Amino acid sequence: MSDQPHRSRKPGKPYRRPQKDPVRLLAFEALRAVDERDAYANLVLPPLLRKAREKEGPDKFDGRDAALATELVYGTLRRQGTYDAVISACVDRPLREVDPPVLDVLSLGVHQLLGTRIPTHAAVSASVDLARVVLGDGRAKFVNAVLRKVAAHDLDEWIEKVAPPYDDDPEDHLAVVHSHPRWVVSALWDSLGGGRAGIEDLLAADNERPEVTLVARPGRATTEELLREEAAVAGHWSPYAVRLTEGGEPGAIDAVRDGRAGVQDEGSQLVALALANVPLDGSDTKWLDGCAGPGGKAALLAALAAERGAALLASEKQPHRAGLVAKALAGNPGPYQVIAADGTRPPWRPGSFDRVLMDVPCTGLGALRRRPEARWRRRPEDLDGFGPLQRGLLRTALESVRVGGVVGYATCSPHLAETRVVVSDVLKQYPGAELIDARPLLPGVPALGDGPDVQLWPHLHGTDAMYLALIRKTGRDPREG
Repeated sequence: MSDQPHRSRKPGKPYRRPQKDPVRLLAFEALRAVDERDAYANLVLPPLLRKAREKEGPDKFDGRDAALATELVYGTLRRQGTYDAVISACVDRPLREVDPPVLDVLSLGVHQLLGTRIPTHAAVSASVDLARVVLGDGRAKFVNAVLRKVAAHDLDEWIEKVAPPYDDDPEDHLAVVHSHPRWVVSALWDSLGGGRAGIEDLLAADNERPEVTLVARPGRATTEELLREEAAVAGHWSPYAVRLTEGGEPGAIDAVRDGRAGVQDEGSQLVALALANVPLDGSDTKWLDGCAGPGGKAALLAALAAERGAALLASEKQPHRAGLVAKALAGNPGPYQVIAADGTRPPWRPGSFDRVLMDVPCTGLGALRRRPEARWRRRPEDLDGFGPLQRGLLRTALESVRVGGVVGYATCSPHLAETRVVVSDVLKQYPGAELIDARPLLPGVPALGDGPDVQLWPHLHGTDAMYLALIRKTGRDPREG
């Protein structure tokens, strides 16, 4: 942009250059990456924050700046549906006709106005300055006009204006109020089993910033060591979990940097622990993680297996993800192996393992707290693609385990089409298997439903919405030969 004053300015009115605010520029870059490249914010943000610290220096870009940039990105993505409805009420064209970069600047501005404590004048001024830097003067005027309309009301008043009444359309009302696509609201409601209070609590929990949870890998680190970190407290349910209540940078912790501990949601820890704790008759020396990437559950399973003299085979189809698994398992105290293999066409013989975990690819609707952009990317038709793969992987798991052994089928989605429907369909075709009640294997965890499977929830358990079904193989399927 030229340093010369804009020609259209009024005589006598001083020209003010737009301020290049590194925090808001970074937030804008992150949103553009999410939009243009289908990137995930949790992968995009760390390198952008490092780059900003290196460029600006610690005096001009400190921890508070990093925290604000993170809040702007995640807050804008989480509330995108609500903010889109507000912006739609303030523009004279369909949102699809607003250029995506303009919409990103507007959304960042709306979040500052309606979702933070930033003063109104500062939120508008900073957003207009950002628009002038990244969009130019003409579109900055448009941004200014829209944000001034938005600033005329607070969030509750806007929701009253743009959300249909609950009694007229409950799902659409909740979709606008809690910023979830309508089909996701419907699916989550079905999984919960009805009732307004439960679905409202779940949707609200999806919009909360989750705590960072660490896992102390048995035989390599202890929770006592991790609890010495600042603002660290014990996990709610897992004996290996430690929560960082004030966020923080896990990579700065020695045990995490050394691979002796890792970042892992407590729900994921509970899935691995439940599978490991199922009582078995006979041998218990060979364990399999059949969908091991990126390696969190595999690392915990391998450590638990090592304590019992068992070995873990960690299999992952994608070679680059298999590399992440190998990195997570490096230094494990017991024997293990990592391979790149297609779980639906396994290279191992049937009946080779005593315990098998299949944490299958899914829509990820259970981790919307951590990946808020996923709610806007997923479509109902995605279920059609995942379903056959999920069924195929569960069949492989049942074929891979010995008679008397146990399979854990897990997803990070509570959608019934990815959980109970898959398990039911496969067991109908596989007579030599039966469900085990998983609830006693999660001791102390409340609100686990009627069983025998388990669905964890953010609003009830403070975890991702992990699903687990435990299945014991009681006989060979004749088709196994």
